[in-house]
Amino acid sequence: MIMSILTLLVGAIHLYFMVLESFRWEHPRTRKVFGMSPELASQTKAMAANQGLYNAFLGVGVIFALATGNTAMQVFLLLCVAVAGIVGALTAVKAALYAQTVPAALALAALALGI
Repeated sequence: MIMSILTLLVGAIHLYFMVLESFRWEHPRTRKVFGMSPELASQTKAMAANQGLYNAFLGVGVIFALATGNTAMQVFLLLCVAVAGIVGALTAVKAALYAQTVPAALALAALALGI
């Protein structure tokens, strides 16, 4: 039960990232989250939309893996999310560690413990 909730949370977070990156990239609050000027947001809009698509794949993927009971796929995608959070924290936004890696690691731990 806990594992399901955590996995759904990871999926929802990544779908939210997709919305921010694909549709709200130039909005002042989104720019603040990512620490960008209006000019930089405008210049990187296409790149962000592409990144948003990848986040959508991760979000839908972990939810699909949970819904179909495909544990191997779920583990793989949660590991991808955890690594993406680490890389994001090292290269872009430090909060990625908490927004991506921590929820994914908790979901993986719950899956391993069977809770």
